Amino acid sequence: MTQPFDLAASLARGVEGRSGAWDFIRGFVAHWTGTALDGAAGWTEADLDAAEERLGLRLPAALREAYLLFGRRRELTSNHDRLLDPAELYVDEAKEALVFRHENQGAASWGILLDSLQDDDPAVFVRLDLADKSAERWVDWLERLSLCFVEIVLSESLHADEELCDFLGLYGDDDESLEADSVRLPFPEYPVGEEDGTRWFLAQDVLLRVDDGAALLARGRTADDLDRVRELIPGDWLNG
Repeated sequence: MTQPFDLAASLARGVEGRSGAWDFIRGFVAHWTGTALDGAAGWTEADLDAAEERLGLRLPAALREAYLLFGRRRELTSNHDRLLDPAELYVDEAKEALVFRHENQGAASWGILLDSLQDDDPAVFVRLDLADKSAERWVDWLERLSLCFVEIVLSESLHADEELCDFLGLYGDDDESLEADSVRLPFPEYPVGEEDGTRWFLAQDVLLRVDDGAALLARGRTADDLDRVRELIPGDWLNG
């Protein structure tokens, strides 16, 4: 008999370290997409070795592990923002960070500071693309790269098939009502140190992300699950 997937419990283990993060991603992908990760889901060791040789630096263990496990599954990593291929990884112009992800319209990049590449699971930083380039800085995003890859898989799932995903603007005390009607998931609020950051919830087998207390993104495991959450959390849903 197939063991049921407990998203909240698996995520709690997933935020503790790299092995738990990869186990969570395997379980989430199998249960929520119906297609388990296989050997074709990831890049090869040779692909990553070639990237290291081209860049002249060592890739952190967590980055290699994520790319090997599911880096070629673009529906898991690049529905909205984009995970760079190994051949596209680059060091920013200021020579401060190794960049591995871009926002879909180029408004931000995610990277690992070069002086932390020796760490197996280094912190991740984000840099906004500003009109005043002198004001751009790498600022805290998440404290570990494996956490960032969990966030990538969860966030990109919110931009999958339209019948499974929806968006709702939050107003007034809608945020408090949401907390009463759902379960807060054990993922740290982020970006690191920011008030009213991004938080994750689960309701009626629907994954929910709240951004800045103002936007709610939803992904149902099935279309029926999503319909039940629209009834539980009424409002002007974009696709409802």
